[in-house]
Amino acid sequence: MKKSFSIELFLKLLAAICITLTLAFFSPTAVADSEQTAAAALRAKLEELAPRLKKNQFNRPIYLHSEELANQLKGDIYALIDAPFEAVSLSLAEAENWCDVLILHLNTKYCKTTQRNVSKKLLVSIGKKTYEELDQVFPIEFSFLPTQSTPEFFDISLAAKSGPLGTSDYRIQLEATAIKGGGTFLHLKYSYAYNYFGLIAMQTYLATIGRGKVGFTQTHQAPSTTPDYISGMRGVVERNTMRYYLAIEAYLNSLAHPEKMQFERRLERWFSATETYHRQLHEIDRDDYLSMKQQEYARMKSLP
Repeated sequence: MKKSFSIELFLKLLAAICITLTLAFFSPTAVADSEQTAAAALRAKLEELAPRLKKNQFNRPIYLHSEELANQLKGDIYALIDAPFEAVSLSLAEAENWCDVLILHLNTKYCKTTQRNVSKKLLVSIGKKTYEELDQVFPIEFSFLPTQSTPEFFDISLAAKSGPLGTSDYRIQLEATAIKGGGTFLHLKYSYAYNYFGLIAMQTYLATIGRGKVGFTQTHQAPSTTPDYISGMRGVVERNTMRYYLAIEAYLNSLAHPEKMQFERRLERWFSATETYHRQLHEIDRDDYLSMKQQEYARMKSLP
């Protein structure tokens, strides 16, 4: 009996310790401290990148960085947005609005949100740069994960375990903070992993229709010569990171217009922005893009 009582007492003490630690970790004070730390880190990044945001090859206040790791690609964009933080936060903290962002990308053919238990999912279909029937495209299921939100900071994450052609662990992460003067500072991170079959598929693409395509990082620029840009796998992730960023920018810009005009404004602004970087992002003509997206958007809104 004495031994049983000791074990029982030990288990009670262990449970009490776990509860205490959990309450401490998730207490309002701890959460607030975490949010303040994240906001401070993002503002510190703004200060660090200030010179590059003022003058760069993009002719707009953005900074792009990419990495090619073992079986993983990552792209980061930091940008100043001329939009109030409150409007940015309210819009992009809603899962439903991300479908209006993602559908602007050339390869997004369909997007809808659904609720499962307490979490929201984005069911996204990825395909070619032409209109396709939904049974011909690749479905990806993103979990929508808002994590922190305050009057001056928020972050969200779209995460998918698997993707097409041997890819996996997709992440589209966005964090933002308010800045002096009423604007917003954004950090967009886009990443995914790939296995052996994904590597073969990517190498085949780069050796065929992807031959000659480049990203944005300049590798060499001699006087009076055309700059050389990164190619290969990093070029791929840089192009897509930029496309997703320009989709966010186009979506936010459209909110100033009447609702019935917003979709057309997004299409026009996204395409015009991509054509600014014709060397990297041009794929199809304006009329073909507008026609394709109008069909896809109509299908997206009509299906349950």
